Amino acid sequence: MPLHKVGIEDVPEVGGKNASLGEMIKSLTPYGIKIPGGYAVTAAAYRYFLQKTGLDKFIRETLEGLDTKNLKSLAEKAKVIRGKIKETEFPKDLREAIVKAHKEAEKRYGKMADFAVRSSATAEDLPGASFAGEHETYLNIRGAEDILVAVRAAMASLFTDRAISYRVDKGFDHFQVALSVGVQKMVRSDLACSGIMFTLDTESGFPDVVLINGSWGLGEMIVQGEVTPDEYLVYKRTLGKKSGLISRKTFRPIIGKKLGFKNRKMVYGKSDNPTKIVETSLEERKTFILSDEEILKLATWAAVVEKHYTDKNKKWTPMDLEWAKDGQSGELFIVQARPETVHSERDLSKIKEYILQDKGKEIVRGASVGSSIAKGLARVILNPKDIHQFKEGEILVTEMTDPDWEPIMKIAAAIVTDKGGRTSHAAIVSRELGIPCIVGSEDATKKIKTGDQVTVDTTGSDGLVFEGLLKFKIAEQDVLKIPDPKTKVMLNIATPETAFEKSFLPNDGVGLAREEFIIAGSIGIHPMALINYNNLPDDIKKKVDEKTVGYPDKTKFYINELAFGVAKVGGGHRGITTPILYKLLF
Repeated sequence: MPLHKVGIEDVPEVGGKNASLGEMIKSLTPYGIKIPGGYAVTAAAYRYFLQKTGLDKFIRETLEGLDTKNLKSLAEKAKVIRGKIKETEFPKDLREAIVKAHKEAEKRYGKMADFAVRSSATAEDLPGASFAGEHETYLNIRGAEDILVAVRAAMASLFTDRAISYRVDKGFDHFQVALSVGVQKMVRSDLACSGIMFTLDTESGFPDVVLINGSWGLGEMIVQGEVTPDEYLVYKRTLGKKSGLISRKTFRPIIGKKLGFKNRKMVYGKSDNPTKIVETSLEERKTFILSDEEILKLATWAAVVEKHYTDKNKKWTPMDLEWAKDGQSGELFIVQARPETVHSERDLSKIKEYILQDKGKEIVRGASVGSSIAKGLARVILNPKDIHQFKEGEILVTEMTDPDWEPIMKIAAAIVTDKGGRTSHAAIVSRELGIPCIVGSEDATKKIKTGDQVTVDTTGSDGLVFEGLLKFKIAEQDVLKIPDPKTKVMLNIATPETAFEKSFLPNDGVGLAREEFIIAGSIGIHPMALINYNNLPDDIKKKVDEKTVGYPDKTKFYINELAFGVAKVGGGHRGITTPILYKLLF
């Protein structure tokens, strides 16, 4: 079925991913949003394949007596099922139908054009159950014969051990969930960049921003947590609007830019290995992947997508999107969109605060995911083959996670990774599980040893790991039950990074925000050192260079970081309508 002929109402037939692609192609291309086309192998085709070949009976018999907590048995059963599906040929009529659909797609995109083959389960990308990374994706697949192999492999991925375990946890029957497969024309992001974006702040759930992550090459590197991506933040409430000043200039509300550690990228390989991972150049590592114009375009598209689904669902529907830039044409594309499944389901009137009561020695820090604290014994695992060593309640410390790690992620007290960003697999799953996670620490696996007693604190923008089992308390409040006092209560915002989270507290604005905290924290360099950069001693210049990577103009770094800090406080408390008192330095 061609993607442009399906819509969101077709989830039972083409799954959440394909239905959303078709919905956007039909409804949002008039707004200038570019979405690559393709076709879907339907859920009916999947069921037909299983019934005609007897695979359904084989799968039922293999899964009989399944205990998902027995990881060894789960892995063995899953492997047997996947192998059987992959080696079983499609019935002749189904094979011919897929080949015909692919040849139609090649008429549009060219013979032997490159396609992505992605799963689209009928219980996937739904509010309350994201199935993030549970099923396989195959990139740079060319020709009908290889497409047939990849489609079967995608169908088989419905029975990976992590997908089986996830369905059991979420209460889905294995045979009520069917798998459609999307075959979508690829964007040559291997020659440019790609990434993920959310139409809210992923940590606090603050609704008025678009968070964009991106890295060089194909987007799988971000999802897999192989790199720490660039991060951009855009304020939605003024996006595309004109200022009230005489000039009437259009707002350019970028309120955050952070250069990632992009040391590797995924690019096209040869036919036997359609993709490969290569080192990035020094110039790529020092450069932001997107221009300001591209950041604003992606944020605008994300806001349009969110509005469409919010209007359609008649309730706020924040979105999780994947984007890609074509290195040949220079064009941007949206390649996937799904509902955000954590904060959209949260009761925002209930506030739970974790407060650390002891002081400890910091071991390592990274990007914070979730706002909580956990403590326990560390377990360092570098290979998924060793996950059977993990015990419930331990702190998982590893380089990165992928869906194979999920059986132990579910029983971990917290997770700490060397690599990845706030939209990596480890971050997404940790949010859904409600446990603290630190990503992109760079060297946690070197500084922490198995058996170490540690405390993981993700209550700030930086996640911190401390030595020892530190005391902490949990304070819970229902903001609807807090009486409204006659005295106006305003907040003291010490650092801009807390502004979004604190915006959910009952308040009458910000009574004090300090410029010097931005200068000392986010900037960390005296302004005169930046103005007189060319006259600095070499050792000082080297330190400035380390802090200002991505900024050839050093004064621009200071101006941007100061503006971003002020904007986060103002945006976080909707400064258009509420007072914000800022203490400035003169």
